[in-house]
Amino acid sequence: MEIHTNNLILRQFGADDIPALFAILSDEDANTFLPWFPMKSLAEAAEFYREHYAEARSDAHEYAICLKTDNVPIGYVHVGGGDSYDFGYGLRSEFWRRGIATEACKAVVERLRTTDIPYITATHDVNNPRSGGVMKRVGMTYRYSYEEQWQPKNITVLFRMYQLNFDGQNERVYGKYWDNSSVRFIEVI
Repeated sequence: MEIHTNNLILRQFGADDIPALFAILSDEDANTFLPWFPMKSLAEAAEFYREHYAEARSDAHEYAICLKTDNVPIGYVHVGGGDSYDFGYGLRSEFWRRGIATEACKAVVERLRTTDIPYITATHDVNNPRSGGVMKRVGMTYRYSYEEQWQPKNITVLFRMYQLNFDGQNERVYGKYWDNSSVRFIEVI
């Protein structure tokens, strides 16, 4: 189901969007703080599309971020499966610092409030504080920091974990990242 905001259309990716998906996933700057390497070919983007977006699922919360002016994807917002309900987003770097990610993420968060998802978590590399800014602007709160060896890049990353609870259990903290890391602490931020 599409979501419309003042400036954006949030919708499912379609097969016709593979070139736009390639533009997102091949953007070196946009992929600096993502676990995967920038894509090198349209064929890689097509495979990514088949693995992640080709099968429309009624319970999926996966959106292409499109400007209303042309309805072409420039980014994405999604909620991952599993018990973390990982909230992720990405945007082509030429569209940064315009409030687009915040506008898209706020709209998806409002949609999530109407579902049975009890909470969402999101993490950002401490070297990418702008991503943490988006998390704060959509209502997420910082819970803790932890270190992880990120694959496939095989680099050690210090993450900040944010969470937003939808079910009224405001003190609940998703602890798996904390439990799985030997380097973990709470920062004063």
